[in-house]
Amino acid sequence: MTTPLPERYIAATVKYLSPELQAEVRPELHASIADAVEAQVAQGEDYETAERNVLTELGDPAVLAASYSDRTLQLIGPRYYLSWWCLLKRLLLIVPAAVLGVVAFAQLLAGGDLGDIIGGSIGAAVTAGLHVCFWVTLVFAILERSDADTGITWDVDQLPEPRQQDPGRLDLIASLVFLGLMILVVLWDQIPGFIRIGDQSIPILSPALWPWAMLGLLGIIGLEIGFAILLYVKRQWNATLAIINTVLSVLFFSWVISLLVRGELFSEMFLELAVDNAVSGDSLYTIAVIFGFSVGIICVWDIIDGWVKTYRVGASDAAEQQPAATQ
Repeated sequence: MTTPLPERYIAATVKYLSPELQAEVRPELHASIADAVEAQVAQGEDYETAERNVLTELGDPAVLAASYSDRTLQLIGPRYYLSWWCLLKRLLLIVPAAVLGVVAFAQLLAGGDLGDIIGGSIGAAVTAGLHVCFWVTLVFAILERSDADTGITWDVDQLPEPRQQDPGRLDLIASLVFLGLMILVVLWDQIPGFIRIGDQSIPILSPALWPWAMLGLLGIIGLEIGFAILLYVKRQWNATLAIINTVLSVLFFSWVISLLVRGELFSEMFLELAVDNAVSGDSLYTIAVIFGFSVGIICVWDIIDGWVKTYRVGASDAAEQQPAATQ
């Protein structure tokens, strides 16, 4: 069944707004559209044509949403602004961190001292962040202006069907693939090994972690797989799922940090190989600190992301109940 045009227009508008503003704008916009349609029908216009005329006069939902939120969308217009901002934030969380780790490891293998490692990796991460900001913004600015040059305008037929926001099958598949790769990496490191010198295999993680510590890690990964499936079945976040997600993140962080602090995480053969390649003790300590902080940042981000999604689901449910309560 096709969703009525006014409902599609309202959904397309409020998706750009904060949950608090959605609860205020949704009933107001619904009443405004209904009154305008009734006024045109009273003047002799048929109902369907009146709906299309009213929505066309209101214009692009993204532009209308910008007026409700008092946003100034200058360089990137309302059509692409939120897509640009979402993509930019995600890339800034991933690219600089990845560049920092790669450059630090390269400096370490090159035998750089502590200052070279810290300065080079941080400088490269900052440069990568600036490049991300520039190129992403440039692409979206070109898209914005190319639309303007070709005279593309908005009309009612462009309204999409509203879609319920839920984790979805793609998120489940991505989570299962990632967690499956984690299990494969752990087992591969311990059995054939990522580092081989001649016929000798040098594991990165300490073989002494078997069986209990390593089974604990595999158990945590198994719980994460179960959580991903449960989240897909429930279709949306709630407080219980956010608590479970928090506990799993804390468990993983505790497992890594406790072994890292005690010096039991990495194998002695791997550390000896690093020392034999002119890596000093200070450099190893710096890499360990960076590794620990990276794990912590990932876990904290995962916890915050779960609670933010839970809050958004609750706010969205409240916004949907608001029109029913006013009627």
